[in-house]
Amino acid sequence: MTTLTLFTPSGVVATARPLRLAAQRLGEVGFRVGLDEAALARHQRFGGDDELRLAAIHRVARAAPHIAMATRGGYGLTRLLDRIDWPLVARSVERGTRWVGHSDFTVLQLGLLAHARGVTWAGPMACYDFGRLAEEHGEQAAPAVDEVTRDCFVEAMSGALEAVGFRTEAGFDGLDVKGVLWGGNLCMVNSLLGTPHWPRVKGGVLFLEDVNEHPYRVERGLLQLHQAGVLDAQKAILLGAFTEWKKSPLDRGYGLKSMVEAVRRVTRTPILTGLPFGHVPTKVTLPVGARVQLVVQARDVLLAW
Repeated sequence: MTTLTLFTPSGVVATARPLRLAAQRLGEVGFRVGLDEAALARHQRFGGDDELRLAAIHRVARAAPHIAMATRGGYGLTRLLDRIDWPLVARSVERGTRWVGHSDFTVLQLGLLAHARGVTWAGPMACYDFGRLAEEHGEQAAPAVDEVTRDCFVEAMSGALEAVGFRTEAGFDGLDVKGVLWGGNLCMVNSLLGTPHWPRVKGGVLFLEDVNEHPYRVERGLLQLHQAGVLDAQKAILLGAFTEWKKSPLDRGYGLKSMVEAVRRVTRTPILTGLPFGHVPTKVTLPVGARVQLVVQARDVLLAW
């Protein structure tokens, strides 16, 4: 049976119930789930102090379960980057461990890519994706676990998933490129610029998402990447979900669409929207650091590895 360890490298798990529920649900789809001994630790806003969370990462890496899934994101991994034993984490990948998460987890994934070229998986996290409760909407209840998220994750972890598809805007028909897939949360990606943990990927496929960031802040982050020479160095850029931001009366029609149009005007790299990934219930699971092929027919996008 496939072993799956839940560990907390970033923010505190506020209550145990979502984590216990996630463990149960992951068990129901065939995984043998274990909780790291410090998964429910607390220190300020963190899942334990820095030493405890660093030890948890190294403990999971030494145990090398089939899957290592973050309980949640938040903030905290940036504090640890200079002290993570990257060769140890890389050896766990070589032994078959698939590290999975998103949000704050982005910096661990890109740090490993920078230091060891190891492949990790951008995908669901325990509490956010498998520990959510059914939300009532009038007479209908939203499913507690999104089926697409669950099934895509299970397929990816079994090795059966070789591609994902989605719909984008018109204008990219015939695009066919190959390169290393990398990226994740935009704020976390940008936080690595100029550090030893920045992966110098050229000719890649960069995917990005974010939450609680107004479009002007997303634009600023994308322009920072452009001005640093990152966007023009890629074969394609895939934009996922940018959610939970609030409109301002100063916007006067400015929003996500006009933001994307503005960034497209300054880079030669195609920018495709519609990737089902981010702080949303429905998300695909993607191999960070793997070589992929991106093909567009009409408005249909296929991302294969």
